[in-house]
Amino acid sequence: ELSSFMYTSKMMIVMRRDLKMRKGKIAAQAGHACVTAILKALQRDGLLSCIHIEENGAITLPEDLPETPLTAWFTRGEAKICVYVDSEEELLALDQKAREADVTTALILDAGFTEFHGQPTYTALAFEPLEAERADELTGGLPLY
Repeated sequence: ELSSFMYTSKMMIVMRRDLKMRKGKIAAQAGHACVTAILKALQRDGLLSCIHIEENGAITLPEDLPETPLTAWFTRGEAKICVYVDSEEELLALDQKAREADVTTALILDAGFTEFHGQPTYTALAFEPLEAERADELTGGLPLY
């Protein structure tokens, strides 16, 4: 039963709602943040060469790896939760708070070519997969996007 399934790890994605980005732009920025956060965490843990991607898109890791929030995220379900803030200041403060807690993040600075009148603009922040309780400590007060 899906409703009783509990993710042990989840990835938090934080978007800036004040920018009023188009839906496609939101998806692209969230995608950039997710991919970057995962790659940074895999690189930090020395796991980039261990990943195997199946034809159907399923991602597997060697069974003998110790369970961490990152490996559990891959093996028990890749939960992604999108929340929002309403300013650059909030986004940057959240990134700083996560870094001070030794959490790997991906803060996305869009070049501004398609939106934002040519101005580089911070759009999104993703956290490495974290234990659900730890993710909630950092982002639990933010509204779902």
